[in-house]
Amino acid sequence: MFKLYFTALRSLAVKETNRYLRIWVQTLVPPVITTSLYFVIFGNLIGGRIGQMEGFSYMEFIVPGLIMMSVITSSYANVSSSFFSQKFQKNIEELLVAPVPTHIIIWGFVFGGLGRSVLVGTLVTMISLFFVPLHVYSWSIVIITLLMTAILFSLAGLLNGIFAQSFDDVSIVPTFVLQPLTYLGGVFYAISMLPPIWQAISKINPIVYMISGFRYGFLGTIDVPIIFSLIILILFISVLYAVCWYLIDRGRGLRS
Repeated sequence: MFKLYFTALRSLAVKETNRYLRIWVQTLVPPVITTSLYFVIFGNLIGGRIGQMEGFSYMEFIVPGLIMMSVITSSYANVSSSFFSQKFQKNIEELLVAPVPTHIIIWGFVFGGLGRSVLVGTLVTMISLFFVPLHVYSWSIVIITLLMTAILFSLAGLLNGIFAQSFDDVSIVPTFVLQPLTYLGGVFYAISMLPPIWQAISKINPIVYMISGFRYGFLGTIDVPIIFSLIILILFISVLYAVCWYLIDRGRGLRS
């Protein structure tokens, strides 16, 4: 039985990986180009006038946030578009009637989003080396935060794919929810710079904890305690996983 489940998981993960690698010009190149423009505009052109932030040059400060932003968008977009495409083409029904546990289905899609986001994050990190030297305060925090964030937003993308009824529904959440929360999550500034009232409001945004934890792994500076960042990640992953499992297991909105 274990061999059967492992084969099913591997097949799903390989299929998802081949999907985004086959169209790498659409899945891997755009986030690298976009982030490179951020480096040039915000880092070189504007960063020189801003000066230091939290004891680091502005370019060094924003690099972790830009890497995390690319990881968030890539993991979310990969799973939401892939799952909805299969639902739209009725392929998901074949997967639901197959003797494959719901957990395998979820992790098959999550591994696809995880792989793409890690690859994009690696490429963005390599591009950043052309602008600033690499500083890593704690490799373990960098890796743990990166993987957990990618898993979290892969699950969020899966949830979006489950509820989406059209391709427009797939793009609504990233445009009107995910992108604003990311920009307001401390990518381009330190939360400590804000007035107390706005610091309190910012801490309602869960992405603040992810970017803060990831930046801590690189620079050793943090806006919120690292333990809070990890707890938030674990909590959101647990909740989203449970919701995705329930909806897929019951076939809510998946079976015609």
